[in-house]
Amino acid sequence: MAGMSGKQKSARDMILSLGLIVLAAGVIWIFIPHEDGEPPVKRVDYRVELLTAQRAASYPVAAPQGLSEDWKATSVRFKGDDFDAWHLGFRAPDGEYVAVEQSTKKATTFIEDASQGARATERTEEIGGRTWTRYTGGRYDALVLHGADDMKGATTVVAGTGSFDQLSKMAAALKIA
Repeated sequence: MAGMSGKQKSARDMILSLGLIVLAAGVIWIFIPHEDGEPPVKRVDYRVELLTAQRAASYPVAAPQGLSEDWKATSVRFKGDDFDAWHLGFRAPDGEYVAVEQSTKKATTFIEDASQGARATERTEEIGGRTWTRYTGGRYDALVLHGADDMKGATTVVAGTGSFDQLSKMAAALKIA
């Protein structure tokens, strides 16, 4: 290599250095743990909030019983100062979102908010001895229970990105206390 000029030697050294850097970065990437896809959704325990809501709300609060472990509760809240608003969100077995919303707020406003803009259809479903109305067209589809005598003025909405089959499964699992 006695005949190699200074420019050729520095170019060769630069290429070798770059190769080593790329190789080192690749080795580091392989050995550092990294996740593919979305991070896991954390399951929340909603028992305390449910008991609080059941004691404080002016209506019978609904929560599901008997759903498989594949249904993962992801969010819960009760706002007594906001028309006794009850919310319980779930990740369905296929990854879709299904929520139970209840409130004594004016029904049209509450349904619009809970279903994110869905509108009533002519279609109803008999679930657990109650007549639920299907809502579609918003960000979510929804099943709405309004005007039931035993609900003391509250409206119940089961809404989300899940299919009507999933929404119906949630509505059927609701136990009202």
